[in-house]
Amino acid sequence: MIKTIAKMSLAMTGAVLFSTSAFAQSSDWTRSVTNMFAAKQTYPSTAQMRGEEGTAKVKVYIGADGAVQKAEIVSGSGSAILDKEALSVPAKVGRVPAPPAGPTTLTVPMVWKLA
Repeated sequence: MIKTIAKMSLAMTGAVLFSTSAFAQSSDWTRSVTNMFAAKQTYPSTAQMRGEEGTAKVKVYIGADGAVQKAEIVSGSGSAILDKEALSVPAKVGRVPAPPAGPTTLTVPMVWKLA
């Protein structure tokens, strides 16, 4: 019985270490993918001329192979033009590095602020 408990404890410790390592990879992956989206984000000239600013949160569905499957607005920016741009960004990227833990969703904030 004690040997079984010791083996279970060792197995659980290994799982926690693996989980921590996977979490670090996930954090790096998230940062990398968020940067990819930011690089494709533009500020529509019509929104700029109207003085529109805001932050839209977009939920992006990503397949195990890194393909962007769909995107939806979770929280709008207050501007239809900016929200339309926010929804177009994931399609512009198209594919990201494969998620470390398989298919996933990622909520990405997209900010537009006039200088």
